[in-house]
Amino acid sequence: MKGIVSYGGYLPLYRIGREIIGKSMGWLNRASFMKGQKCVANWDEDSLTMGVASAMNCLEIHDRSNVKGLYFATTTSPFRERGCADIIRTALDLDSAIRTADFSGSTGSGTAALIAALNGIDEDSSADILVCASDARLGKPGSSQELSFSDGAASIVVGSGRIIAEYKGSYSVSYDFPDHWRAEHDRTDRAWEDRFGREEGYRKFILEAVAGLVKRYNINVKDISKVIFPGMYPRDHAAICTKMGLDQSQVQDHLMTVMGNTGTPYPLNLLISALEESRPGDVLVVAGFGNGSDALLFRVTEEIERLRGRTRGMKRYLEVTRDLVSYEKYLAFKNLITPEGGIRAEAVPFTALSLVWRDRREIIGLCGTRCTRCGTPQYPAQRVCVNPDCGAIDEMEPCRFSDRKGRVFSFTGDLLSFTPHPPAIYALVDFDGGGRFWFDVTDCDLDSMTIDMPVKFSFRKRYVDEKSGVIGYFWKAVPILG
Repeated sequence: MKGIVSYGGYLPLYRIGREIIGKSMGWLNRASFMKGQKCVANWDEDSLTMGVASAMNCLEIHDRSNVKGLYFATTTSPFRERGCADIIRTALDLDSAIRTADFSGSTGSGTAALIAALNGIDEDSSADILVCASDARLGKPGSSQELSFSDGAASIVVGSGRIIAEYKGSYSVSYDFPDHWRAEHDRTDRAWEDRFGREEGYRKFILEAVAGLVKRYNINVKDISKVIFPGMYPRDHAAICTKMGLDQSQVQDHLMTVMGNTGTPYPLNLLISALEESRPGDVLVVAGFGNGSDALLFRVTEEIERLRGRTRGMKRYLEVTRDLVSYEKYLAFKNLITPEGGIRAEAVPFTALSLVWRDRREIIGLCGTRCTRCGTPQYPAQRVCVNPDCGAIDEMEPCRFSDRKGRVFSFTGDLLSFTPHPPAIYALVDFDGGGRFWFDVTDCDLDSMTIDMPVKFSFRKRYVDEKSGVIGYFWKAVPILG
């Protein structure tokens, strides 16, 4: 038996109401009738950092040593040529003897990566595969895509031990359907008219994939507990469910009005949301959309109770939010406008890539050392124990700090350094269990900072050197909310 072992979702803290976008760009946008809100990645987030965040949630109570494969799916990779799955592996401090792959080219790559992982599981082995899907797509200002597109990530561990949802099989349909595309030098999405995408693609492909799945595995539609698929067109979503002969109780909330269209991770976000509410014996059908459709069949097991309330799925991120009330700040976060940053913003040299390679575990993985003689942890890694009562030399073992919590020892706000969300905030943080280091603080306002505030650590962009194409990633402190 093989299937889902663990899950973890991630949505950015910030939300922008579609009415705010409509008021700013409604004179161009005929789709300003769209209601609700969408998620907005902070200026220091991208698809890679959000993928790490969802994976951290997924692995919070899972043994990382069992993960022997990592697949990353996105249409918004920050690199044309550099393995994002390999960066995520390093950030998670997983074993280097691991199979990695990047899936891209279509919003259907999330379900494609999940099927590939499930088909790659050896039922006689304890090895697991981690699937991360993440997107931060840009719609042109004034377009319906600007209102629809959202940012987020989802991660799922699949394996053959302690399965919470058994994988029964899948059915796929593939079409070269040109409803959306981006060429080599496009930053924003290009789209044919929405009517074409809805009527010729969305209404037909998902229905065809689910119908094929039901027929292949001889399923009675009435026995399905939840049918799960993206709702980028809510009215058509309801129409598809009606054509399937589903009762409303069998339809998973599409979350379009409270989350938005997250793209590649969208069907996995919804699957995680369904798993958070599932009971043993539930039959789940999940379908993606993008150049066709993949439909997957799962049956929930008794093991689902093991994760109940112990892992961060979608519910927590839907409840804890912060409103972004400025459309101009939204544009700055998305780098669609370039605010004046002053000379300081232009004079930050990037870290030598040879140094990033040499200290990759320390910089990307936030790994320090622990003294084997006295047990004192320390970051950055040291040869000499910082404990004045010890002082051992070269008696250290690796110690990972990224999955620890901490508390603010001291902090400051900096109005001189440029940031799209001023002021820049720095804090000295005491790690739980020992160790101290200074971090940038993100997803926070200076007025809410306090001494002894609990924080966790989030993998983020620290700088972007557009001339050289270098992005510097490191960990930042994030206040623990909710």
